[in-house]
Amino acid sequence: MTTAAVLAILLPFAAAAAGLLGSRFPKGLRGGAADAAANRRAAWIAIVPTAVSTLLTIWLAYSIRAGQATGGGDWLSRFTGSAGTARVATASVAVDTGSAPISVGLLVDGLAATIAVLVTVVALAVQVYSVGYLRDDRRYPSYSAFISLFTSAMLLVVYAADLLVLYVGWEVMGLCSYLLIGHWWEDRANSRAAVKAFLVTRIGDVGFLFGVFVLGTAAGGFRIADVLAKLPELPPGTILAAALLLLAGVAGKSAQVPLHTWLPDAMAGPTPISALIHAATMVAAGIFVVARLYPVFLASGPALDVLAVMAALGMLGAALAALAQDDLKRVLAYSTISQLAYMAGALAAGSRDAAVFHLITHGAFKALLFLCAGAVIHTVGSNLMSAMGGLRRGLPVTFAAMTIGFAALAGLPPASGFFSKDEVLAAVERSLSAGHLAAPVALLLYGCALATVAVTGAYATRAWLRTFFGEHALSGLPGTAASEPVPSAVVHEAPPVMRWPIIILAVPALLLGLPGVLHIHWGTAVLSVALALLGAGAVHAVWRADPRRDPARLLGPLRGPCERAFSVDALYRAVFVRPTLLLAYVVARVDGRVVDGAVRGSGRTVTGLAGLVRRAQNGNAQLYVTGLLAGVLLLAVGAVMLG
Repeated sequence: MTTAAVLAILLPFAAAAAGLLGSRFPKGLRGGAADAAANRRAAWIAIVPTAVSTLLTIWLAYSIRAGQATGGGDWLSRFTGSAGTARVATASVAVDTGSAPISVGLLVDGLAATIAVLVTVVALAVQVYSVGYLRDDRRYPSYSAFISLFTSAMLLVVYAADLLVLYVGWEVMGLCSYLLIGHWWEDRANSRAAVKAFLVTRIGDVGFLFGVFVLGTAAGGFRIADVLAKLPELPPGTILAAALLLLAGVAGKSAQVPLHTWLPDAMAGPTPISALIHAATMVAAGIFVVARLYPVFLASGPALDVLAVMAALGMLGAALAALAQDDLKRVLAYSTISQLAYMAGALAAGSRDAAVFHLITHGAFKALLFLCAGAVIHTVGSNLMSAMGGLRRGLPVTFAAMTIGFAALAGLPPASGFFSKDEVLAAVERSLSAGHLAAPVALLLYGCALATVAVTGAYATRAWLRTFFGEHALSGLPGTAASEPVPSAVVHEAPPVMRWPIIILAVPALLLGLPGVLHIHWGTAVLSVALALLGAGAVHAVWRADPRRDPARLLGPLRGPCERAFSVDALYRAVFVRPTLLLAYVVARVDGRVVDGAVRGSGRTVTGLAGLVRRAQNGNAQLYVTGLLAGVLLLAVGAVMLG
């Protein structure tokens, strides 16, 4: 079983190496037919290993599920894999540090197997979809190779049995996100977005690394099983410090307050990359790590309160920001921040299974939404919803699939998001009366969760209406007028290589939550659906009043702050960026004027003294004789005068 896990990790890694080194082998030709041939080879190199890795992860998940058939646990723990029996690869000590040994091993359990299936299925869909989306991109070989490396790194995080091994995959994902977000680096905005994503996540990763060191040194080793076994023996202060440091890394990777600002800007990358980052890798890694190390956070006490406050602020703030965006991809980006905050809220409320359940369903419907958005953008040539409208006639498949995705996002039955969100809200509701959270924090979390349900219904409906309905034509397309609906002859579906991943992902986005159909919390479910329909109905009423205008006007004076995402970026620029730049300027001036000035001044002094000495050493014999006679004369005069 562990051999299958090793192969699942190594196959995408080998595909990345082969794609980077072999797509143009042996002649290395570029341009025209050579680029097309290289792209074809790169596609096969990327897709086949990822497909095999997907089959391996599905087999692993099935094997563990078969072992759970007679096991204990409720339906949710069996679905998420929490009830599975762990199987650990033989760990060999790679480095004996003298205190805490570093080992290499894989942990194959139900949780890892479940998340690994999500990772590989979405990665395979993205690889296939990208063949059509970047068909004429000459850098497609490196792009597909970095996706393979991204997939391998996330699988390493998922299957790692050692914290340092996990950290290796964690950091490789950061590198891949930088490379893929900046794929079109010629545009300065894209390169800036890539650098921002890299730097912001690195800030959190510093805390994460120290948290790993605190846990490992305190437990006497970095193996996850050993760390969790030693928890009862560790001082409470050590556990709290480690949990808070780990939360810094989680906030960075999973784009949670206050390190969430990189994710909306990351939309500068190709849309399939957005699907991969938002659904299966990078942002999912933070939630997974909290789930993997959940006993640490349960034992830390106040760390769960911190996580709950982060989640409460993130879910409602990001949802309000999504309601005011005109860029379709930024709407989905803020939606991801909000939905990840739901998962963080469930973890804070004490339900790891609810968080993992929502992570799985969210991966399905968010990947679907981004790939549908890519199909729309591929047709329209713009990310802006103001350039869209009336697309349901020309894009019937994309319209149907995106309708499923938006229904799952809003938590409407029978879509998968309804069932997972029901579990999350039920867990948060239970924390009001019993749980690990302080009473005010639990109340804040519950209130924000309910408010976010309504706002989510509102922004999902707004994006759905503005994209597929209305009478506005696509701007810039020939044969259309501003007052005419978009003709199907102008707008057509994406090619089959892009369309089939959308159709396949629509199935789990719709049906993945059905195992929970017999376990609905009816009171919570009715309240949730009512709030979602209230938000959707308010947007629909405003839109019907004037379909030509943006329904975001219902925000009134809040629209500007929401559109600017409450100016958090501006605040960070004022508080951190500008003082840092000023300090850097002062240091540079001091270094140039004082430090370098002193060095240059000493050099000029030595040069001047050398010039004086050089005058006496010019090779003129007459000058030497004159100097000699002058010296003799001075000695004679001195001898006479001094007697």
